[in-house]
Amino acid sequence: MNIRSLTRGDGVVIGAAVVLFIASFLNSISISGYDIDQNAWDNLPLALGTYMGAVVGAALIVVNRCLPQPRKVAGLDLATVGTSFAVLSAWTLLWTLLDLDRADAGAGLILGFIAALVLAGAAIATPLVPALQAALLSAPKPAAPQPYGAQPPGGYGYPGAQPQQPYGAQPQPGQPFGQQPPAGPGAPAAGQGAPAAPAPAPAGDFSPFWFAVPVTRPLFAEDGSPNPIAELAPGTWYLAVEQRGAALVAQTQDGRRGVLQDTSGIQRG
Repeated sequence: MNIRSLTRGDGVVIGAAVVLFIASFLNSISISGYDIDQNAWDNLPLALGTYMGAVVGAALIVVNRCLPQPRKVAGLDLATVGTSFAVLSAWTLLWTLLDLDRADAGAGLILGFIAALVLAGAAIATPLVPALQAALLSAPKPAAPQPYGAQPPGGYGYPGAQPQQPYGAQPQPGQPFGQQPPAGPGAPAAGQGAPAAPAPAPAGDFSPFWFAVPVTRPLFAEDGSPNPIAELAPGTWYLAVEQRGAALVAQTQDGRRGVLQDTSGIQRG
């Protein structure tokens, strides 16, 4: 599970669920002239079926977001089931408020209805409102990864490293280990210009690179199947191994490869 895949909308859902749980311990009703100390837990169908139903719905929405792939129950997405619980809770609390007869609504009932309404609204609006789809936790700024296939600092070819002896060459007497032998006749003397560097590779050549996505995005199979094989989550680095038009062929940390069709806003390593 990756909590960095949570969105701002999921944060609203979590906050509303916490408020709803607290509201279940506050007074549900009050009657003028009477001292009544009754909360939702004195009426278990109200506590478990309404208040806790919405809390369970929020948990399903959050767990579904954190999983690498969406899970289904009886053919229904977990987030859809959780949203249904939240809507049903808000609807039940609304009619409980309207049908109090001679009693007055207590703080627990009013606060519970508001929390359930916010929870249901956030669950429904998150897939539709881009502002709610932004990452809840900002991705950490890791050290820039080494280019694909590059040697670590201080190794062969790294600037400042000691030049290496050709394979099989013997050091000259008095020559420190690892130092290049003196230049032979016709070789450029020290301080003179170095030989010209080889021409760069054509611009059209693709070089693998590391990248991170700003929000959770699906990774589709390379055979063009419409069902995603994985989800790329913010805060994790993935390797782009091939480019296909505007799409990228990406490799996950467990070695799976797929096509990332939406490459907008990705962060290159």
